[in-house]
Amino acid sequence: MKYRKKPVEVEARKWSGSAASAVPIINWILDEGGTARYHEDDDAHHEHIQIDTLEGTMRADVGDYIIQGVEREFYPCKPNIFDQTYEMAL
Repeated sequence: MKYRKKPVEVEARKWSGSAASAVPIINWILDEGGTARYHEDDDAHHEHIQIDTLEGTMRADVGDYIIQGVEREFYPCKPNIFDQTYEMAL
C-alpha cells in the first residue's frame, strides 16, 4: 500500500549560522513553550542549536530548518528533506 502525506501547514525558520542569527530562532521556540539553546564546540565551525524534541535533544546545524509541527512541537529538518516535503504557503 502507498500513502500520501496529508497537507499540513507548518511554521519554519531556516538557520543561517552564528550566535546572532540563532537568537531569534531560540526566542521563537522559547516563546512557544519549547526548549532550545545555542552551542558552539571548541572549534567555531561546529556551532549548532540544540532543540529538545518529543524524541529527545536534536541538533540543528547551519542551513537546517527548524519546524514547529502540528502539535506545537519543534524539530530540525535538513534542507534537502524540507525542500522535498514542503512548499511555501500562499
